[in-house]
Amino acid sequence: MAKKLFVGNLSYNMTDEQLNAVFAPFGTIISANIVFDKFSHRSKGFGFVEFETEEMAQAALSLDGSEQDGRNIAVKEALPRPERPQM
Repeated sequence: MAKKLFVGNLSYNMTDEQLNAVFAPFGTIISANIVFDKFSHRSKGFGFVEFETEEMAQAALSLDGSEQDGRNIAVKEALPRPERPQM
């Protein structure tokens, strides 16, 4: 079963490909996406990495606090997205 991780405090210059490369040594990545502001198209400084298995994601949690592109990143299990009220 796939497991998604939240990655915070990313450099604003980091790309999806670079994020993927940082986490690739821990296993098969389904997706690695940085979140961008929809108006300014600038990185918000966080993203998500989804691994193929729970074990791979657990191993990648060891990157929490590590230095990447000049910043100490935060790596945590992603929380489920809250449901939005229907209008």
